[in-house]
This record gives sequence, structure tokens and C-alpha cells, in this order.
Amino acid sequence: MRHLFVSDLHLDSSAPATIEAFLRFLEGEARGATSLHILGDLFEIWIGDDDPDPARDRVCRALRALSDSGVALYVIQGNRDFLLGEAFEQRIGGTLVSDPAVVTLFSERVLLTHGDLLCTGDAAYQELRTTVRDRGFRDRVLKLPIDTRQMLAHAARAGSKAYTRATAATIMDVTPSAVIAAFEASGTRKMIHGHTHRPAEHHYATRNGEAERVVLAAWDEAGEFLEVTADGWRRRTVN
Repeated sequence: MRHLFVSDLHLDSSAPATIEAFLRFLEGEARGATSLHILGDLFEIWIGDDDPDPARDRVCRALRALSDSGVALYVIQGNRDFLLGEAFEQRIGGTLVSDPAVVTLFSERVLLTHGDLLCTGDAAYQELRTTVRDRGFRDRVLKLPIDTRQMLAHAARAGSKAYTRATAATIMDVTPSAVIAAFEASGTRKMIHGHTHRPAEHHYATRNGEAERVVLAAWDEAGEFLEVTADGWRRRTVN
């Protein structure tokens, strides 16, 4: 069995090389896997399941081809694509997973999350996250015309980039106490997440014993994925 994990692809028509890298991955290394877990921000923008954007449709069709081949698809919503919904699930033949979630990999329980929940030092972001993840807010946004949603999404992206430039990097990274609390609340000693774009392995002392946090890389034209097999965990680059 092979379980694959990716995050923060931020797929968008403005970055065609990244889309091509992901399509190569879906048609290559991902074929024959047991499962593919996408841990948030598959898309740079997702304005609703009714979005006719051809680049995003191409990605969805490729994901559907992968699921039709027998690979189980699991997707966690990120801060860029939190409007992914049931129609998207049906479109790709996959499953939207709650954040955080626990899976069992070769008898080991592993905590999966996009990662933004762990950045508790950024109080302004956490407040915004609570607002946009509210069901009532989502429903109101999805009732807006597509062109209005598109305009709002681009404005939000510009605001996010400005906020990132003006905010200390340490604030936007995960908070160690939040990581330890997540390990202890879930009863796990392994965690996989994205969001921070800082691929690395980190170790913690918890009540459950020594725990490891694995951070996935953001994608560009040379995408990276994590492969988990009975022989161990390893990072790989898309051919």
C-alpha cells in the first residue's frame, strides 16, 4: 500500500507550470496508490462549485480519472479553497475531510490538518478564519453572482498578500503549544500538515511520548509529495 500526501498547490491559470506538474503527478506517481490526501489549498482561488474556470475544470477531470482508476481521494479545505463543497466531491469522486482528521497508516494513528488552526499566535487570522468558515457566511457568499465572487476573491488575495508582507513570520508560523495540544487531544504522535510553506520535520515531547510534525512543501513547477509505505516515510519530487 502507498499513501500520498500533498498540500498548498495553489493551482491557478496564472501558474500553468504548476498545473502541468500536478497533472503529471496524477497521471504518473499517483497512479496505483492506495490513497491521495490533499491537505488544503489545492486551488489558489475557489469561488464555488459552480465556477466554470477551464483550468480548474481540467484539474477536477484529472482527479476524477485518478479516483476512477481506484485511488481513494481525500481533500481538506484550505484557507484559499474553503468554499469547496459537495458538488466538488461528486465531481472528483473524492471525499471532503474535516480539519483536523485522524487516519491510521500501517497501524499508526496520524493527525492530518491543513495547518492554519495551529497558527494561534496570529489572532487576527484566527478571527477571520472563524468568520469565513461559518456556514451562514458561506451560504451568503455562494448566493452572490459568480463575477461578484470572483472580484471578492481577487480582493481577498491581494489583502492576504499585503497582510503577509506586514506581519512577522514567527506570528504566521505554528504555535508550539497549539501543536502539543493537538497531539495530546488526538492521542497521536505523528502529524502531517501544510499551510506554512516551510517543509521540515519537528519533534516534541508530549504526554503521549515523543511526537513528530511533518510539514509539506508548497508546490511550483517541481512539486513535492510525501509517500508513506510499509517501508517508511519519504519525500519525493514529481518527475
